[in-house]
Amino acid sequence: MATLKPTIISGGDHRDERGTLSFNNNFDASEVKRIYSISNASKANIRAWQGHKVEQRWFTAVVGIFEIKLVKIDDWEQPSKDLEQHQFTLTSESMDILHIPAGYVSSIRDVVGNSKLLVMADYEMGELKDEFRFDTAYFNQK
Repeated sequence: MATLKPTIISGGDHRDERGTLSFNNNFDASEVKRIYSISNASKANIRAWQGHKVEQRWFTAVVGIFEIKLVKIDDWEQPSKDLEQHQFTLTSESMDILHIPAGYVSSIRDVVGNSKLLVMADYEMGELKDEFRFDTAYFNQK
């Protein structure tokens, strides 16, 4: 996927008397090499700011609701502190997938508590050294 900006890949669902089947037939998983999940310890915890210069990620809420903020980094050694933030809400009610291209850092907030976020990555663990972290307050949560 050669997207330069974060995008939502819309999912859907089918409901009948048996229950609900959620799906995302628009997502091409061929680039995914690794899958893991994130659950914040509490609603008060915000996982910010971590990202990747080369790797891309895909996020989907499996349980609950997440607020995801993304910042495109201009300088990996000392990024500007006033960079534009892109905000997305992911809910387990849909199977929307947020594609995060390379070059972004993220802030992940559990909105309702006990939520679980599924994360997919296009590199295997240890395949390259590409993890960048900045202090939680670096980009002043807006």
